[in-house]
Amino acid sequence: MNPPTRLSTWQALRRHAGRMKRTKIADLFARDPGRFEKFSLVLDDILFDYSKQLVTARTMELLFRLARQCGVEKWRDRMFAGGRINATENRAVLHAALRAPKGVRFTVDGKDVTKDVRRVLGRMKDFCDRVHSGDWRGATGKRLRQVVNIGIGGSDLGPAMVSEALRPFWRPGMEGHFVSNVDGAQMGQVLEQIDPERCLFVVVSKTFTTQETLANASAARRWLVEKLGDDAVSKHFVAVSAAVDRAKGFGIDARNVFGFWDWVGGRYSVWSAVGLSVALLAGFENFEDFLRGGRKVDEHFLSAPLDQNIPAVMALIGIWNTNFLGAETHAVLPYSQQLARFPAYLQQAEMESNGKSTDRQARRISGYHTAPIVWGEPGTNGQHAFYQLLHQGTRFVPMDLIAFAETSYPLEDGRLHRMLMSNFFAQGEAFLLGKGEEQLIEEMKQKGIPAREARRLAKHRFVPGNRPCSSLLARRLDPETLGKLIALYEHKIFCQGIIWNINSFDQWGVELGKQLAGRILPELERPGPSGEHDASTLGLINHYKKLRGELDG
Repeated sequence: MNPPTRLSTWQALRRHAGRMKRTKIADLFARDPGRFEKFSLVLDDILFDYSKQLVTARTMELLFRLARQCGVEKWRDRMFAGGRINATENRAVLHAALRAPKGVRFTVDGKDVTKDVRRVLGRMKDFCDRVHSGDWRGATGKRLRQVVNIGIGGSDLGPAMVSEALRPFWRPGMEGHFVSNVDGAQMGQVLEQIDPERCLFVVVSKTFTTQETLANASAARRWLVEKLGDDAVSKHFVAVSAAVDRAKGFGIDARNVFGFWDWVGGRYSVWSAVGLSVALLAGFENFEDFLRGGRKVDEHFLSAPLDQNIPAVMALIGIWNTNFLGAETHAVLPYSQQLARFPAYLQQAEMESNGKSTDRQARRISGYHTAPIVWGEPGTNGQHAFYQLLHQGTRFVPMDLIAFAETSYPLEDGRLHRMLMSNFFAQGEAFLLGKGEEQLIEEMKQKGIPAREARRLAKHRFVPGNRPCSSLLARRLDPETLGKLIALYEHKIFCQGIIWNINSFDQWGVELGKQLAGRILPELERPGPSGEHDASTLGLINHYKKLRGELDG
């Protein structure tokens, strides 16, 4: 495939963008009273509104043509058929198989992988039932109530985000902790909070060689053995890994190792046994509802035409903003404290997937950008932190606002949630309309501020508006809705990767730092000067050793 920039539609979009940059989104609403209905889509109770984006029917027509020319639908079908679309690792990409309904088969090289998926799900259910019923107990006979997930990357961000989002659904008495950072402060603080007789460590590593995960798991194992003895390990540790022998070597019974497969990428793995901590905390029935939500989006993504296909439209809006309007970042703003970790989850999902500079033909990408920087915080916290930049800054930052009509915590007869939602609606309107100088001057004059001073202050108070945002609004944040939300973004990421002509399913950029850290660690474990490095790195290492008294000044 040629670079997308060579397509005639790409060039047409560039010309179209030149005209659209002079357009006010508010004027598009003024011209078309039916704009909201034309530029919004519904899947079950989820509304996706993109009418506040700087797009017209012509914009979308060109974007849909671009998607077809880039083969989005063809690649989608290849992915669901088990094709090895992860070409640099020669792997299929079948996280959708993890949530497949009974009767639907997914195959890799002719093998039905759904049988293995259902077998592992069955084992997960049995294990969760045993823990919750008290049939599985700790070494001293006490019931296990404290789940500690040890992983990093997709083995942490997914389970941690989903578990926190589903906290209202946690089973009574269950506690959850998540350890990822090799900084001992994180594990140390968790160990201070848990009871060795009631804790269950879930060690998540596909290869069981991940440096940070094994270091943390070893620290937890040593702590447990000091408290309860060697025999306690088999009762208080389980693993999620494809490397059964390595897990056994750690002391985990092979019967307590839950597998997953090389066609599941880490950042797409929360649907697999990687989600065991979610099932332990929220119950397996809620985990099944979570899978059901993802499955409904899979069905929608496979069957809906592009102009009615929410993930495809989300992707194309992102392509438009990034490649034609010049956005370098994308803000994700959930008006839900339960989704506090969702922006961080999407940082990995989007930036690790599509943060690439080599295309599928092994050519250096030139002439267009790939993934934007993804960031965000929950509303209304962000309003008192960085929304100033969003409203009045010089950066062009498209946004996704996410909210739910109902809350699991209806404090003050629901008034707090109504306050939250009033801000959700208000911010979207403010991003669209802004506030003009003449209106500001008139308001200040009515308050007795002299006209000259009002004109001066209006320059500072002016809010330009015309900041593009999309909104996702659903009834309630429950397991099924969360599954839908995550799957919408997963398929959005896939579509963008196809248009950018990159492999969204490898992550070679993370390897170099690991290799260098492996070389540097032995230098930090012996006193004296360090080895060969660039002058800056060498200076930093030597200063570190001086601070620790390991190198004479």
